[in-house]
Amino acid sequence: MVSIRAARYSTTEARYSTNEVRCSTNEARYSTAGTRRCAPAAAAPFVRLDAREPAAARQEARTSQVARKQETRTQLPGLDDDAVGPRLGPTGRPLTDFPVPKPLKSHGPARIVALCNQKGGVGKTTTSINLGASVAEYGRRVLAVDFDPQGALSAGLGVKTHDVTTIYDLLLSSSKDPFEAIQHTSVPGLDVIPANIDLSAAEVHLVNEVAREQILARVLRKVASEYDLILIDCQPSLGILTVNALTAAHGVLIPLECEFFALRGVALLVETIEKVKDRLNPVLELDGILATMFDSRTLHSREVLERVVDAFGDRVLETVISRTVKFPDASVAAIPITQFASEHPASVAYRQLARELIARGAIA
Repeated sequence: MVSIRAARYSTTEARYSTNEVRCSTNEARYSTAGTRRCAPAAAAPFVRLDAREPAAARQEARTSQVARKQETRTQLPGLDDDAVGPRLGPTGRPLTDFPVPKPLKSHGPARIVALCNQKGGVGKTTTSINLGASVAEYGRRVLAVDFDPQGALSAGLGVKTHDVTTIYDLLLSSSKDPFEAIQHTSVPGLDVIPANIDLSAAEVHLVNEVAREQILARVLRKVASEYDLILIDCQPSLGILTVNALTAAHGVLIPLECEFFALRGVALLVETIEKVKDRLNPVLELDGILATMFDSRTLHSREVLERVVDAFGDRVLETVISRTVKFPDASVAAIPITQFASEHPASVAYRQLARELIARGAIA
Protein backbone atom coordinates (compact mmCIF):
# COMPACT_ATOMS: atom_id res chain seq x y z
CA MET A 1 0.00 0.00 0.00
CA VAL A 2 2.80 2.35 0.97
CA SER A 3 4.59 1.76 -2.29
CA ILE A 4 1.43 2.35 -4.25
CA ARG A 5 0.83 5.66 -2.44
CA ALA A 6 4.44 6.71 -3.01
CA ALA A 7 4.03 5.95 -6.66
CA ARG A 8 0.91 8.10 -6.76
CA TYR A 9 2.73 10.95 -5.02
CA SER A 10 5.55 10.71 -7.55
CA THR A 11 3.09 10.79 -10.42
CA THR A 12 1.36 13.82 -8.90
CA GLU A 13 4.68 15.63 -8.41
CA ALA A 14 5.59 14.81 -11.98
CA ARG A 15 2.30 16.31 -13.04
CA TYR A 16 2.94 19.40 -10.92
CA SER A 17 6.42 19.67 -12.42
CA THR A 18 4.96 19.36 -15.92
CA ASN A 19 2.44 22.06 -15.08
CA GLU A 20 5.23 24.29 -13.78
CA VAL A 21 7.14 23.77 -17.01
CA ARG A 22 4.01 24.61 -18.95
CA CYS A 23 3.52 27.72 -16.82
CA SER A 24 7.11 28.73 -17.39
CA THR A 25 6.62 28.19 -21.10
CA ASN A 26 3.43 30.26 -21.07
CA GLU A 27 5.16 33.00 -19.09
CA ALA A 28 7.95 33.02 -21.59
CA ARG A 29 5.38 33.31 -24.39
CA TYR A 30 3.57 36.12 -22.62
CA SER A 31 6.90 37.82 -21.98
CA THR A 32 7.82 37.51 -25.67
CA ALA A 33 4.42 38.81 -26.76
CA GLY A 34 4.66 41.70 -24.35
CA THR A 35 8.11 42.46 -25.60
CA ARG A 36 6.84 42.50 -29.14
CA ARG A 37 3.91 44.75 -28.22
CA CYS A 38 6.03 47.16 -26.16
CA ALA A 39 9.02 47.38 -28.47
CA PRO A 40 9.36 50.82 -30.10
CA ALA A 41 8.47 51.07 -33.78
CA ALA A 42 11.17 51.67 -36.34
CA ALA A 43 12.24 55.33 -36.43
CA ALA A 44 10.62 57.34 -39.23
CA PRO A 45 12.99 59.11 -41.59
CA PHE A 46 13.86 62.67 -40.48
CA VAL A 47 11.94 65.25 -42.44
CA ARG A 48 12.96 68.96 -42.29
CA LEU A 49 10.25 71.50 -41.68
CA ASP A 50 11.36 73.61 -44.60
CA ALA A 51 11.18 70.57 -46.89
CA ARG A 52 7.53 69.98 -46.01
CA GLU A 53 6.55 73.65 -45.99
CA PRO A 54 9.22 75.57 -47.95
CA ALA A 55 7.22 78.80 -48.46
CA ALA A 56 6.20 79.11 -44.82
CA ALA A 57 9.68 78.26 -43.59
CA ARG A 58 11.35 80.79 -45.87
CA GLN A 59 8.86 83.48 -44.89
CA GLU A 60 9.49 82.78 -41.22
CA ALA A 61 13.23 82.96 -41.81
CA ARG A 62 12.94 86.27 -43.65
CA THR A 63 10.73 87.73 -40.94
CA SER A 64 13.18 86.77 -38.22
CA GLN A 65 16.07 88.14 -40.28
CA VAL A 66 14.34 91.49 -40.76
CA ALA A 67 13.53 91.62 -37.06
CA ARG A 68 17.19 90.98 -36.19
CA LYS A 69 18.30 93.75 -38.59
CA GLN A 70 15.84 96.20 -37.08
CA GLU A 71 16.96 95.27 -33.61
CA THR A 72 20.58 95.77 -34.65
CA ARG A 73 19.80 99.18 -36.16
CA THR A 74 18.13 100.33 -32.96
CA GLN A 75 21.28 99.42 -31.08
CA LEU A 76 23.51 101.52 -33.37
CA PRO A 77 23.35 105.25 -32.59
CA GLY A 78 23.35 107.73 -35.44
CA LEU A 79 22.12 105.25 -38.06
CA ASP A 80 19.17 106.42 -40.18
CA ASP A 81 17.63 105.75 -43.61
CA ASP A 82 19.74 108.45 -45.28
CA ALA A 83 22.83 106.37 -44.63
CA VAL A 84 21.61 103.84 -47.20
CA GLY A 85 21.87 106.49 -49.97
CA PRO A 86 19.59 108.93 -51.81
CA ARG A 87 16.73 107.73 -53.97
CA LEU A 88 17.40 107.90 -57.69
CA GLY A 89 14.92 109.17 -60.24
CA PRO A 90 14.34 107.96 -63.83
CA THR A 91 17.28 110.08 -65.03
CA GLY A 92 19.64 108.21 -62.72
CA ARG A 93 20.23 111.26 -60.53
CA PRO A 94 19.19 111.74 -56.88
CA LEU A 95 15.62 112.97 -56.51
CA THR A 96 15.26 116.58 -55.42
CA ASP A 97 12.35 117.90 -53.41
CA PHE A 98 11.78 121.27 -55.07
CA PRO A 99 10.19 123.76 -52.66
CA VAL A 100 6.84 125.43 -53.22
CA PRO A 101 7.62 128.87 -54.67
CA LYS A 102 6.79 131.99 -52.73
CA PRO A 103 4.00 134.23 -54.06
CA LEU A 104 5.04 137.22 -56.15
CA LYS A 105 4.50 140.74 -54.87
CA SER A 106 4.00 142.10 -58.40
CA HIS A 107 3.62 140.82 -61.96
CA GLY A 108 5.72 141.34 -65.08
CA PRO A 109 7.70 141.67 -67.16
CA ALA A 110 7.23 138.18 -68.49
CA ARG A 111 9.93 135.71 -69.36
CA ILE A 112 9.16 134.15 -72.75
CA VAL A 113 9.74 130.42 -73.18
CA ALA A 114 9.33 128.62 -76.52
CA LEU A 115 8.40 124.93 -76.50
CA CYS A 116 10.12 123.68 -79.59
CA ASN A 117 10.81 120.39 -81.35
CA GLN A 118 10.66 119.79 -85.08
CA LYS A 119 9.25 116.29 -84.50
CA GLY A 120 5.52 116.12 -83.96
CA GLY A 121 3.74 114.21 -81.24
CA VAL A 122 6.38 114.66 -78.55
CA GLY A 123 4.21 116.54 -76.03
CA LYS A 124 4.74 120.21 -76.86
CA THR A 125 1.06 121.16 -76.68
CA THR A 126 0.38 118.93 -73.68
CA THR A 127 3.30 120.50 -71.83
CA SER A 128 2.24 124.03 -72.80
CA ILE A 129 -1.24 123.45 -71.39
CA ASN A 130 -0.33 121.66 -68.19
CA LEU A 131 2.84 123.58 -67.39
CA GLY A 132 0.95 126.84 -67.84
CA ALA A 133 -1.83 125.62 -65.55
CA SER A 134 0.66 124.41 -62.93
CA VAL A 135 2.58 127.70 -62.91
CA ALA A 136 -0.72 129.59 -62.63
CA GLU A 137 -1.57 127.51 -59.54
CA TYR A 138 1.49 129.03 -57.83
CA GLY A 139 0.16 132.55 -58.29
CA ARG A 140 1.89 133.43 -61.57
CA ARG A 141 0.13 135.08 -64.49
CA VAL A 142 0.65 132.99 -67.62
CA LEU A 143 -0.07 133.69 -71.29
CA ALA A 144 -0.03 130.71 -73.67
CA VAL A 145 0.46 131.57 -77.35
CA ASP A 146 -0.85 129.01 -79.83
CA PHE A 147 1.72 129.21 -82.65
CA ASP A 148 0.67 126.02 -84.45
CA PRO A 149 -1.81 126.15 -87.38
CA GLN A 150 -3.44 122.98 -86.04
CA GLY A 151 -4.75 124.99 -83.09
CA ALA A 152 -4.38 122.11 -80.63
CA LEU A 153 -3.48 124.39 -77.71
CA SER A 154 -6.62 126.46 -78.22
CA ALA A 155 -8.79 123.35 -78.47
CA GLY A 156 -7.15 121.78 -75.42
CA LEU A 157 -8.10 124.81 -73.32
CA GLY A 158 -11.59 125.15 -74.75
CA VAL A 159 -11.29 128.62 -76.31
CA LYS A 160 -12.78 129.88 -79.54
CA THR A 161 -10.64 129.84 -82.67
CA HIS A 162 -13.04 131.12 -85.34
CA ASP A 163 -14.59 134.57 -85.72
CA VAL A 164 -12.12 135.90 -83.17
CA THR A 165 -8.80 137.73 -83.36
CA THR A 166 -5.97 135.19 -83.58
CA ILE A 167 -2.18 135.29 -83.61
CA TYR A 168 -2.34 135.31 -87.41
CA ASP A 169 -4.14 138.66 -87.38
CA LEU A 170 -1.56 140.10 -85.00
CA LEU A 171 1.33 139.01 -87.20
CA LEU A 172 -0.06 140.57 -90.37
CA SER A 173 -1.38 143.82 -88.92
CA SER A 174 0.65 146.01 -86.61
CA SER A 175 -2.46 148.09 -85.88
CA LYS A 176 -4.20 145.19 -84.11
CA ASP A 177 -4.19 145.37 -80.33
CA PRO A 178 -2.83 142.09 -78.87
CA PHE A 179 -5.13 142.44 -75.85
CA GLU A 180 -8.09 141.98 -78.21
CA ALA A 181 -6.87 138.47 -79.02
CA ILE A 182 -6.35 137.34 -75.43
CA GLN A 183 -8.98 134.93 -74.09
CA HIS A 184 -9.39 133.71 -70.53
CA THR A 185 -9.53 130.01 -69.67
CA SER A 186 -11.10 127.96 -66.90
CA VAL A 187 -7.78 128.14 -65.02
CA PRO A 188 -7.41 131.37 -63.01
CA GLY A 189 -4.30 133.23 -64.15
CA LEU A 190 -3.97 131.37 -67.47
CA ASP A 191 -4.84 133.22 -70.71
CA VAL A 192 -4.51 132.24 -74.37
CA ILE A 193 -3.91 133.87 -77.74
CA PRO A 194 -5.57 131.34 -80.09
CA ALA A 195 -4.64 130.14 -83.57
CA ASN A 196 -6.37 128.34 -86.41
CA ILE A 197 -5.58 126.97 -89.84
CA ASP A 198 -5.12 130.51 -91.22
CA LEU A 199 -1.72 130.60 -89.55
CA SER A 200 -0.41 128.14 -92.14
CA ALA A 201 -0.48 130.98 -94.71
CA ALA A 202 1.62 133.27 -92.52
CA GLU A 203 4.94 132.03 -93.88
CA VAL A 204 3.91 133.00 -97.41
CA HIS A 205 2.85 136.48 -96.33
CA LEU A 206 5.96 137.07 -94.23
CA VAL A 207 8.47 136.26 -96.97
CA ASN A 208 8.73 139.85 -98.20
CA GLU A 209 8.42 141.48 -94.76
CA VAL A 210 11.35 143.46 -93.38
CA ALA A 211 12.84 141.78 -90.28
CA ARG A 212 10.26 138.99 -90.62
CA GLU A 213 12.00 136.93 -87.91
CA GLN A 214 11.15 139.58 -85.28
CA ILE A 215 7.46 140.11 -85.92
CA LEU A 216 6.27 137.87 -83.05
CA ALA A 217 8.67 139.63 -80.68
CA ARG A 218 7.07 142.93 -81.60
CA VAL A 219 3.60 141.54 -80.80
CA LEU A 220 4.54 140.02 -77.44
CA ARG A 221 6.45 143.07 -76.33
CA LYS A 222 3.13 144.91 -75.94
CA VAL A 223 1.67 142.42 -73.45
CA ALA A 224 4.78 141.21 -71.59
CA SER A 225 4.34 143.68 -68.74
CA GLU A 226 1.04 142.06 -67.70
CA TYR A 227 2.34 138.51 -67.28
CA ASP A 228 5.05 136.58 -65.48
CA LEU A 229 5.44 133.84 -68.09
CA ILE A 230 4.62 133.57 -71.80
CA LEU A 231 4.67 130.09 -73.32
CA ILE A 232 4.87 129.71 -77.11
CA ASP A 233 3.59 126.39 -78.45
CA CYS A 234 5.55 125.98 -81.70
CA GLN A 235 4.60 123.93 -84.73
CA PRO A 236 6.63 120.77 -85.55
CA SER A 237 9.03 122.35 -88.03
CA LEU A 238 12.02 124.66 -88.22
CA GLY A 239 10.41 127.17 -90.59
CA ILE A 240 9.91 130.92 -90.31
CA LEU A 241 7.28 130.60 -87.56
CA THR A 242 9.61 128.59 -85.34
CA VAL A 243 12.45 131.03 -85.99
CA ASN A 244 10.08 133.84 -84.98
CA ALA A 245 9.35 132.05 -81.72
CA LEU A 246 13.05 131.51 -81.00
CA THR A 247 13.82 135.14 -81.77
CA ALA A 248 11.12 136.36 -79.38
CA ALA A 249 12.00 133.95 -76.55
CA HIS A 250 14.38 134.20 -73.63
CA GLY A 251 14.57 130.43 -73.25
CA VAL A 252 13.76 127.16 -75.02
CA LEU A 253 12.18 124.09 -73.48
CA ILE A 254 12.53 120.96 -75.59
CA PRO A 255 9.94 118.23 -74.92
CA LEU A 256 11.53 114.96 -76.01
CA GLU A 257 9.64 111.72 -76.39
CA CYS A 258 11.59 108.75 -75.02
CA GLU A 259 11.80 107.14 -78.45
CA PHE A 260 14.67 106.68 -80.90
CA PHE A 261 13.34 108.80 -83.78
CA ALA A 262 12.69 111.73 -81.45
CA LEU A 263 16.24 111.44 -80.18
CA ARG A 264 17.71 111.75 -83.67
CA GLY A 265 16.43 115.30 -84.25
CA VAL A 266 17.63 116.85 -81.00
CA ALA A 267 21.11 117.58 -82.34
CA LEU A 268 19.67 119.46 -85.35
CA LEU A 269 17.36 121.44 -83.09
CA VAL A 270 20.18 122.43 -80.75
CA GLU A 271 22.20 123.54 -83.79
CA THR A 272 19.28 125.72 -84.95
CA ILE A 273 19.01 127.26 -81.48
CA GLU A 274 22.70 128.11 -81.55
CA LYS A 275 22.34 129.77 -84.97
CA VAL A 276 19.42 131.91 -83.80
CA LYS A 277 21.33 132.87 -80.69
CA ASP A 278 24.38 133.85 -82.72
CA ARG A 279 22.56 135.82 -85.44
CA LEU A 280 19.20 137.02 -84.09
CA ASN A 281 18.75 136.62 -80.34
CA PRO A 282 21.88 136.74 -78.15
CA VAL A 283 19.91 136.23 -74.91
CA LEU A 284 18.39 132.91 -76.01
CA GLU A 285 19.12 130.03 -73.64
CA LEU A 286 18.30 126.33 -73.48
CA ASP A 287 16.23 126.07 -70.31
CA GLY A 288 16.11 122.30 -70.41
CA ILE A 289 15.16 119.07 -72.14
CA LEU A 290 11.99 117.48 -70.79
CA ALA A 291 11.61 113.72 -71.20
CA THR A 292 7.99 112.89 -72.07
CA MET A 293 5.95 109.76 -72.78
CA PHE A 294 8.34 107.77 -70.58
CA ASP A 295 7.44 104.15 -69.92
CA SER A 296 9.60 102.63 -67.20
CA ARG A 297 8.44 99.13 -68.17
CA THR A 298 10.26 99.21 -71.51
CA LEU A 299 13.98 98.92 -71.94
CA HIS A 300 13.84 101.21 -74.98
CA SER A 301 12.50 104.18 -72.98
CA ARG A 302 15.13 103.71 -70.30
CA GLU A 303 17.94 103.46 -72.84
CA VAL A 304 16.83 106.58 -74.72
CA LEU A 305 16.61 108.57 -71.49
CA GLU A 306 20.04 107.33 -70.44
CA ARG A 307 21.56 108.42 -73.77
CA VAL A 308 19.98 111.87 -73.50
CA VAL A 309 21.38 112.33 -69.99
CA ASP A 310 24.82 111.20 -71.14
CA ALA A 311 24.75 113.66 -74.05
CA PHE A 312 23.25 116.75 -72.37
CA GLY A 313 23.96 116.24 -68.67
CA ASP A 314 22.31 118.72 -66.32
CA ARG A 315 20.37 120.33 -69.16
CA VAL A 316 18.03 117.32 -68.95
CA LEU A 317 15.39 118.17 -66.39
CA GLU A 318 14.96 115.92 -63.40
CA THR A 319 11.20 115.82 -63.89
CA VAL A 320 10.04 113.09 -66.27
CA ILE A 321 6.52 112.92 -67.72
CA SER A 322 5.23 109.36 -67.97
CA ARG A 323 2.83 108.05 -70.56
CA THR A 324 -0.80 107.85 -69.42
CA VAL A 325 -4.26 107.74 -70.95
CA LYS A 326 -5.32 110.63 -68.74
CA PHE A 327 -3.73 113.13 -71.14
CA PRO A 328 -6.07 112.43 -74.08
CA ASP A 329 -8.99 112.20 -71.66
CA ALA A 330 -8.18 115.68 -70.36
CA SER A 331 -7.84 116.96 -73.93
CA VAL A 332 -11.33 115.71 -74.75
CA ALA A 333 -12.63 117.53 -71.66
CA ALA A 334 -10.76 120.68 -72.84
CA ILE A 335 -9.16 121.27 -69.44
CA PRO A 336 -5.63 120.75 -68.06
CA ILE A 337 -4.89 117.46 -66.38
CA THR A 338 -4.32 119.36 -63.14
CA GLN A 339 -8.08 120.02 -63.15
CA PHE A 340 -9.21 116.78 -64.79
CA ALA A 341 -7.33 114.50 -62.38
CA SER A 342 -5.74 116.69 -59.75
CA GLU A 343 -4.15 113.88 -57.72
CA HIS A 344 -2.98 111.80 -60.69
CA PRO A 345 0.80 111.21 -60.94
CA ALA A 346 0.83 113.17 -64.21
CA SER A 347 -0.59 116.22 -62.42
CA VAL A 348 1.97 115.80 -59.68
CA ALA A 349 4.73 115.59 -62.31
CA TYR A 350 3.72 118.84 -64.02
CA ARG A 351 3.54 120.66 -60.70
CA GLN A 352 7.03 119.37 -59.95
CA LEU A 353 8.13 120.61 -63.39
CA ALA A 354 6.81 124.07 -62.56
CA ARG A 355 8.68 124.08 -59.24
CA GLU A 356 11.86 122.81 -60.88
CA LEU A 357 11.83 125.53 -63.57
CA ILE A 358 11.17 128.18 -60.94
CA ALA A 359 14.04 126.81 -58.84
CA ARG A 360 16.31 126.90 -61.92
CA GLY A 361 15.36 130.52 -62.60
CA ALA A 362 13.65 129.77 -65.92
CA ILE A 363 10.38 131.12 -64.48
CA ALA A 364 9.95 134.02 -62.07
